[in-house]
Amino acid sequence: MEKTTSTVEYNTNCAKICPIVYAINIIGQKWKIPILWNITEYDTLHYNELKRLVSPISNTALTRCLRELEEYGLVNRLNHNTIPPSVEYSLTEQGRALQPALNELHRWGESQLK
Repeated sequence: MEKTTSTVEYNTNCAKICPIVYAINIIGQKWKIPILWNITEYDTLHYNELKRLVSPISNTALTRCLRELEEYGLVNRLNHNTIPPSVEYSLTEQGRALQPALNELHRWGESQLK
């Protein structure tokens, strides 16, 4: 019986060849585009503001997505070291470079909803 390439191997190999697949692997998860879009719209958001805007996201999912976006260099996390904790999120230069693509997706989505 022949061995088949696993989905993980396929995605990894395809992402090395295709920049679109690479980008979708980073931002294509369920909550990442809404998170990026809202940070784009408001420039800087506190964690709880972001959670309200991206409702019904769970705390676990929001935290995981923000950490991943931060690891990829798309989001800045600013901890004010206060009690109660105050954390703000904004886009990095690399994250702001996504704005034109997000705007185009927004325009396309609007046209499809009409």
